[in-house]
Amino acid sequence: MNRTLRMLQPMRQGNRKKRFDIVSTGRYDVVRKGLSHPHWHDPYHLLLTVSWPKFLALTVASYVATNALFALLYLAGGDCIKNARPGSFFDAFFFSVQTMATIGYGALYPQTNYANLLVSLEALVGLLGVAMATGLMFARFSRPTARVLFSRVAVIAPHNGLPCLMLRVANERRNQILEAQMRLSLLRDEITTEGHFIRRFYDLKLIRHQTQIFALSWIVMHVIDENSPLYGETPESLAEVNADIVATLMGIDETVSQTVHARRYYLTDEILWNMRFVDILVKKPDGRRLLDFTRFHEIEPL
Repeated sequence: MNRTLRMLQPMRQGNRKKRFDIVSTGRYDVVRKGLSHPHWHDPYHLLLTVSWPKFLALTVASYVATNALFALLYLAGGDCIKNARPGSFFDAFFFSVQTMATIGYGALYPQTNYANLLVSLEALVGLLGVAMATGLMFARFSRPTARVLFSRVAVIAPHNGLPCLMLRVANERRNQILEAQMRLSLLRDEITTEGHFIRRFYDLKLIRHQTQIFALSWIVMHVIDENSPLYGETPESLAEVNADIVATLMGIDETVSQTVHARRYYLTDEILWNMRFVDILVKKPDGRRLLDFTRFHEIEPL
C-alpha cells in the first residue's frame, strides 16, 4: 500500500517540473516508470499532441538541420557548385535551401556528377518533407475540439425538496452540439478488506444525462438520495478520502459533424455546500432572452 501511495503524488498547481513521464488524473499526477514505449516511438501521436510553439520550433529546427547536413555534404564534394565561393558554408547552405524548395534561381547550380546525385537525393527528401509537414499541419488544424465552459465550482443545494449536486456547463461556440451526453463520476480513495489501496469510481445518476441540442447552458443535477454514493457524506468526510467529481461531456459538433468531448475535475474544496448558481437567463423588455455569461460562475448562499 505504501508503495502505491508513493506513486500517487498530490497535484501542486503551477509548480510542475516535467522530469518524468507524468499522467494527470484529476487530484493526482501519476508518475509512470519502466514503460518500454517512449514518446519518440510514436512520433505521429507526439507531433499531434505537442503544443503549437513546440511543433513550429521542431519544424524549423528540422528544416535548418536538414539543409545544414546537405550543405556539409556539398562541401565534402569540393568545388561542385557553380558560382559558389570555394569552401563557403553559406553558399552551400542557401543552394540547399533553393534545391529543397525547388526555387531554382539559376545563379548556383551543380557542376559535377556528385553534386547532381546529391541534388536528386535532396529533391526527394524535400518532397517527402513537404508532404509530411503539410499532412501534420492539416491533421492538427482539423482535429475536432470542444469549446465547452464548465462552472469553476460545483454546488450542493436542495432541488424539489432533495439535496442535489449541481454544476453548470455552456457551449461557447455559436453553434450546437447534437446528442450531447453528460456523465458524472465520484472518485475516492478506499482501502479494501485485504489492506490494498485503490482509487474507486462511482457513477452518479443524473436527472437528465443527455440533450438533443446543446446550444446555451445546462444545469447538470444529481439527486443525493439513499441510492447515491454521496448519501450521508459531509465536506469533512469527502476531504478525508480525497473525493473528486469528474464531469465528461460528449456530443457531435454540427459544424464539422464529428464527435467532440470535454471534461472537468472538481476537487473537494471546489464542491460548495448550501450554495446555488446565480440565474443567468433573463428576459429583456423586448421579449428576447438574454444569457449573461458575465455571471456564469457566480454563486450565492441559500
